[in-house]
Amino acid sequence: MARILVVDDSALMRRLLVQVLEGAGYEVKTARTGAEAVSELMAWLPDAITLDINMPEMDGLTALSLIMSARPTPVVMVSSLTEQGALATFEALALGAVDFITKPGGTISLTIDDIKGQLLEKIKAALRSRATLSGKRRPLGAVRPPIPAPAPALKAPAARPAVLGTAGVVIIGVSTGGPRTLEDILPPLPLSFPWPIVVAQHMPPNFTNAFAQRMDRLCNLRVREVTAPCPLEPGNVYIGRGGGDVVIAERLGRPTVMPKPETPGHPWHPSVDVLVESAMKLYKPEKMIGVLLTGMGNDGADQMTRMHRQGSRTIAESQSSCVVFGMPHELIQMGGASVVLPSTDIAGQLQSWLG
Repeated sequence: MARILVVDDSALMRRLLVQVLEGAGYEVKTARTGAEAVSELMAWLPDAITLDINMPEMDGLTALSLIMSARPTPVVMVSSLTEQGALATFEALALGAVDFITKPGGTISLTIDDIKGQLLEKIKAALRSRATLSGKRRPLGAVRPPIPAPAPALKAPAARPAVLGTAGVVIIGVSTGGPRTLEDILPPLPLSFPWPIVVAQHMPPNFTNAFAQRMDRLCNLRVREVTAPCPLEPGNVYIGRGGGDVVIAERLGRPTVMPKPETPGHPWHPSVDVLVESAMKLYKPEKMIGVLLTGMGNDGADQMTRMHRQGSRTIAESQSSCVVFGMPHELIQMGGASVVLPSTDIAGQLQSWLG
């Protein structure tokens, strides 16, 4: 039986999380502060931890740093839905947290069911991540060396119409562990990268803007959240807005990326399958590259297998670097991957293909 340590200064939140986790068969213990969490870490040896960000005495980020130094353990952050909560969450992911959930809004005791499924899914993913700490993957909790942000003058220009007629598109699908993994792939790409990139990262609606802003600071390419129809332009990365889907369509004779409401029948959003399917209606197979990264489930595997069979090139992230080897594993099993690579090698492969 896996041991889960619940860390939260709210007695009500602790009780509700314990209720959900014990109901799923886990052995659960609680801590009220970051200091208590670090103490229980060494005394009880939990298999995974849920960790609140905002706590008195020692906040969640400080506790996370100490946890990763003392005994690296899969951590799922419990974040508020505020912009400040989003920024702190991405800092936590950079420090080594596996994933995050957002606290339910309104009356917590009435809305805990809203996050019950997410919580159990992310705990399962965190526990699975313990089995993937091999190969080229950084040890759990390892922090990347800082990536210097490019000078503002190096950002891609707003438009390069002469290239638009010949450019294709790179589609990236990712879920659990995505923010850290994308930091392996997007920052190394140069300003001269010839195709636009569209990313479907499973994420709540209040978080994708903060994520896009963070990635924009790290990348040579311009990174933006898709909040309205926008012509696809080389030198840009487009992050699908959380809580809905993102698609590519033709507008005024130009490929355009745009948000849309959640598509019924797809459990994850922004949906990778929906994005890929929309792109296949517009682009020739040789003008598309699909990249399927870490995440639980199979979103993207079916449609990327279709595009591969039609002649597109595809990349599946290898188990050695995945936080959760779910989505790319499904693509590999279906025979839909042109190559299988660790995250640190994917940027080089993309540049090699597009020269």
